[in-house]
Amino acid sequence: MITIYHNNSCTKSRSALSAIENSGKAFNVVYYLETPPNRTELEEIISKMIIKPLELIRKGEKVFIENYKGKNLTDEEWIDALVAHPILIERPIIIFENKAVIARPTEKIKEILG
Repeated sequence: MITIYHNNSCTKSRSALSAIENSGKAFNVVYYLETPPNRTELEEIISKMIIKPLELIRKGEKVFIENYKGKNLTDEEWIDALVAHPILIERPIIIFENKAVIARPTEKIKEILG
């Protein structure tokens, strides 16, 4: 089953959800601002993406600019920031089996769905 970490107020996230709906495959929507992933879930997502936690952070968000911009944190500290401020999580995240991508642009979904 496909999982999408979704923010309905985001155009890119809505576009990704539409592409998944049109794929005909079973999927689950996680509204991550309402039900944020915990530390373990974030670590699993990051591992499936094969990225550093900093690459999952939305650097244009006010909370990032005010609290984290210019700081050199460890991977664990960046994950702590994501847990504390889920608005910092880049979106949309698409997970399928043991792979995950940030679907920006939406075509990146094809990387994991085939």
